[in-house]
Amino acid sequence: MKAILLENGKPVLKEVPVPTLQDGDVLVKMKACGLCGTDVEKICGQYTASQPILGHEPAGIISQSKVDWLKEGDRVFAHHHVPCYECYYCKKGSPTMCPYYRKTNLDPGGFAEYFRVPAWNVSKGGILKLPDSVSFDEASFIEPLATVIRGQRRVFIDKDDYVLVVGAGPMGLLHVLLAKANGAGKVFVSDVSDFRNDYSLKVGADEALNPKNVDVISEIKKNTDGRGVDVSIIASGAPSAILTGLNAVRKGGRVLLFGVPYKGTILNYDISNLLNYEISIISSNAAVEEDTKEALKMIYEKKVDVMKLVTHKFKLDEFNDAVRIAKEGKTIKAIIYD
Repeated sequence: MKAILLENGKPVLKEVPVPTLQDGDVLVKMKACGLCGTDVEKICGQYTASQPILGHEPAGIISQSKVDWLKEGDRVFAHHHVPCYECYYCKKGSPTMCPYYRKTNLDPGGFAEYFRVPAWNVSKGGILKLPDSVSFDEASFIEPLATVIRGQRRVFIDKDDYVLVVGAGPMGLLHVLLAKANGAGKVFVSDVSDFRNDYSLKVGADEALNPKNVDVISEIKKNTDGRGVDVSIIASGAPSAILTGLNAVRKGGRVLLFGVPYKGTILNYDISNLLNYEISIISSNAAVEEDTKEALKMIYEKKVDVMKLVTHKFKLDEFNDAVRIAKEGKTIKAIIYD
């Protein structure tokens, strides 16, 4: 079978054996897998976590199963990381910090004609059956939407809150869609790309600001009676983006750190503001099964129209073309097919 593997920092299309199943495993024929920014970071050598396996947003059809409740032909989503739900971190409400969370993954990854979902993931809820009305393209958004759901649950968006999303990539735009679905009053977007800013307006942002052209903080204050937004969602790891989110939030406001900064990132920010202005900073990393179930439910109920974000589709043997346009900033969301 064909699979995209990372070798010496480069994605390579290879012929590899179809994975062999052990008890509790399932084999899935990939039908759609989203290209994530972290995939591009792994390729560029900028990803700080372990296990540089490519492809973690897959959906497909069960080809073989070693469990009773999953049958050949079932349409499914597969989660790549699943916690134990039994350790100290899990019991204390930090399941993505579980020591087991990143120990398992899809084999050989989501960008393959077939991939194995290990028994651990299957037994812990890492496989969801798809309703017939949910397409494979839509299902490839379950994992990224789940991370956004978890982040917004942690930061909490109240009805009519003013929200700023800094970074209008696919994850930032998912935040726009979900904030609107959660009842946000007005959603601002800030990005250095006119293409992304324009696209954000198409998917529901109320105003898009390019820091190359305007003073984002001044514009935010002007549109909020001088207060600032209730919630800043920082969907970029750039230090400038983090500073924008911190400086745009009102007194008593909330800041969600969602984008991953490069290791060693240092901010020029007066920490006394956090106390003096009672600003809450909340970080959110990845998602677990309560989030994937909620993501599937929202997609199924059409509360979040994820297909608005799809701009490109590629076959496996066109993978490098997908990566190239992603690096060039010419796409919002690309989906890879078998």
